[in-house]
Amino acid sequence: MWRYLVGAGAGLLLVFAGLMLGKVFAGPGAVASVPGMQGDGLASPMSFGALPEPPRASDLSREQKRFNRYDRDRNGRVDRAEYLSSRQKAFARLDLNGDGRLDFEEYAVKAAAKFKAADKNANSALDTTEFSTTRVVRKAKPKCECSPQAKPVPDAPDEEEPGA
Repeated sequence: MWRYLVGAGAGLLLVFAGLMLGKVFAGPGAVASVPGMQGDGLASPMSFGALPEPPRASDLSREQKRFNRYDRDRNGRVDRAEYLSSRQKAFARLDLNGDGRLDFEEYAVKAAAKFKAADKNANSALDTTEFSTTRVVRKAKPKCECSPQAKPVPDAPDEEEPGA
């Protein structure tokens, strides 16, 4: 345990000594000798006035952006037709025969197709093995790969020419 304490103390002593020697050797005239520096030499080597202006984010809030998506004619108001337009598109996709009404078969077309695909013996009933094929398979959330690394591509094996 005492070795760790001695090592930590020695490290702190080295850091302190480096800071002190840096100040002694740099001195007040060191900054003034940097090319392109103006003033009394006490200015920072990086001038904040020379930095470019950072890009500004949009001032629109989330609700304002959502409002703008609904306001199709850009008149500053969302009327009933604009508000329901996305629902009308979804309804039109479900209304297979185009009569403007949804019956149960149109509403449940995906579920009916899933049932038909699972019913292998076509007896209009699912046994346990057929039913197990209807389970919802959830996709696993991808793990964050913050630093993508190039994966080596395996070399294809050289094919021998026939007769060689």
